[in-house]
Amino acid sequence: MDIASSAGLARGQSDGISSLYRRAGYRKAAVILWSLLVLLLVAGGVAIVGIAETGLVTLLMVILQKVSFGHFVAEVDPQQARVLVYLRLPRVVMAMVAGGLLAFAGVLMQAITRNPLVSPYTIGVSSAAAFGASIAIMFGIGFSAAGLYFVPLTAFLFALGCAVLVFSMAWLRGMGAQTMVLTGIALMYLFSAMTAAVQFVATQEQLARVVHWTFGSLNGIGWDAVAVSGAALLVALPLAQSRAWQFNALTSAGDDVSRSLGINVALLRGIAVVLSVVVSAVVISFTGVIGFVGLIGPHVARLLIGSDHRHLIPFSAICGAMLLLLADTVGRMAFSPTVIPVGIVVAFVGVPLFLHLILSRRSEYFS
Repeated sequence: MDIASSAGLARGQSDGISSLYRRAGYRKAAVILWSLLVLLLVAGGVAIVGIAETGLVTLLMVILQKVSFGHFVAEVDPQQARVLVYLRLPRVVMAMVAGGLLAFAGVLMQAITRNPLVSPYTIGVSSAAAFGASIAIMFGIGFSAAGLYFVPLTAFLFALGCAVLVFSMAWLRGMGAQTMVLTGIALMYLFSAMTAAVQFVATQEQLARVVHWTFGSLNGIGWDAVAVSGAALLVALPLAQSRAWQFNALTSAGDDVSRSLGINVALLRGIAVVLSVVVSAVVISFTGVIGFVGLIGPHVARLLIGSDHRHLIPFSAICGAMLLLLADTVGRMAFSPTVIPVGIVVAFVGVPLFLHLILSRRSEYFS
């Protein structure tokens, strides 16, 4: 075989591989789009389920009225419309947005640490937020001028403060993944101990508020919380998506190979940590501590669609949104009219999945 024939054969093989790769990418994109459609359909079904009877037609009419800014007028029951607009829809949308943000934060943390068992809470963000909320509830310290929002704001600032501390210490030690995880675990225990100390001296009323906040709940969620969380998702997701190839290189080849490819690993980790912490802190400040979504969401997405972060990042957000939406629905309906906080329901689902993850893939994750 001459050189020209060999070159032609090589080009043919390369074109075949490229064609297969593109088709695989199209299939994964189709999976993401269909999953998003299913999520919206499930959200519509969940929104009409509850003690007060509402219908799908009423839901569609209310949505059309709101998105058309009143130009579309339909005859709907005012009571049903109020239930949907002020109770059901904010809760449903927040469940999707919060679940998506937590899973998004989880996939970023797992990428920069190269460890699928890491979540955004590993660096102590949740414990710091819980301590901040406890301080605000106990002593009224916070942004009192913000009225009802001083507890979320204080929790948010404590979460950011913890992340800055972890980031600074890791930076001084070379920005290694292990340094961040170990520092975060140490701070997590520290803030947990300080939260327990606050609870120890709290009154019964204060203790009940603190404990209820740490359960994680979507009760009382309004459109303001949805707007802030949705803005965080719209800003953070494209920023992370634009660096999907860099995350692929880091997770598959490690730091040294990534640097040889021209990737600033320290900068990439810094961006990922900032995005992960900010979106997690936004969710926690409004909903309280909801665990396991940032761990289980990316894991389920990785099993279904693979480890390519071009598809993994958005699909993880969809999986997290679906998980939290279904968990909140179970919490609302299982013992109706009593509502179980969604953080408790997610824990019951997340712990068995977490143990299955450890036992089924221990050779892959702990080799």
